[in-house]
Amino acid sequence: MIEVLVVDDDTRVARVNAAYVEKVPGFRVAAEAHSATEALRQVATLPRLDLVLMDHYLPDDTGLAVVREMRRRGHQADVIMVTAARDVSTVRAAMRHGALQYLVKPFAFAGLRAKLEAYAELRRTLDRGGEAEQAEVDRIFGALSAPSEPGLPKGHSPTTAELVRQALMNAQGPLSAQEIAERTGVSRQTAQRYLKLLERTGRARLTLKYGDAGRPEHRYVWAARV
Repeated sequence: MIEVLVVDDDTRVARVNAAYVEKVPGFRVAAEAHSATEALRQVATLPRLDLVLMDHYLPDDTGLAVVREMRRRGHQADVIMVTAARDVSTVRAAMRHGALQYLVKPFAFAGLRAKLEAYAELRRTLDRGGEAEQAEVDRIFGALSAPSEPGLPKGHSPTTAELVRQALMNAQGPLSAQEIAERTGVSRQTAQRYLKLLERTGRARLTLKYGDAGRPEHRYVWAARV
């Protein structure tokens, strides 16, 4: 069984998330915590802990601060951020501190189940040990790319999709793929791929900026702003 600590400042939400976890085969809730202090205490005292579902907004500190302190103390439990924090800076910080996944509230059971099942697949792959050829390495990293929502194509990262989505949502006007790349830290080609996905699903609109000569520049705007 994969032992899980559920961290959320709202006790009701924590209970709901814990119930979701218990519905996924192979997972068990070891404990709940509702503050940064309590989360660190549980991490230190639980006899075994594999995974932390970490909220960001806690009454006495942030979830990312908890993750940093966990690592400083040598605790290596994996972390999936489960939070309403949507700003790109928080998403990028979560990536830098080693969060394996990032699930934005509110979400349905299917969204969390997809994250947990992808995590379980990753553990099964890593537990086999041995040396990995490139194809196996690709499969290990791809195990965490399971779509968090129906319609996200295979091979697309939910975390990257969220970075691009947040950059577009927070923009004051249309942005090009290059501008999205500069704001999120991904390549221009990656930004273009995710922008086209948002356009196909109706969440972004394509606009054209005409210059004095040459082809018009493709720029994208969040659909709610159109």
